Amino acid sequence: MSNYSTPPFDPRFPNQNQTRNCYQNFLDFHRCTKIMKRRGKDSSPCDYYRKVYHSLCPLSWVQRWTDQIREGTFPGKI
Repeated sequence: MSNYSTPPFDPRFPNQNQTRNCYQNFLDFHRCTKIMKRRGKDSSPCDYYRKVYHSLCPLSWVQRWTDQIREGTFPGKI
């Protein structure tokens, strides 16, 4: 995984526009870390999702979504 400079192809998102892929990996990362923490396990397996969304998502989106999560106003289900 550490050898990838860009995320591998995801057949769920075959089109050029990767907005949904970005958003889904952001959600998957936060869902994964939430579940792992709840179970008292290491959340390092979730790092894959983090790497993917950091590669695909504009920083301004990530910052806004992170702020919304902190404020309790994030529209997605985590």
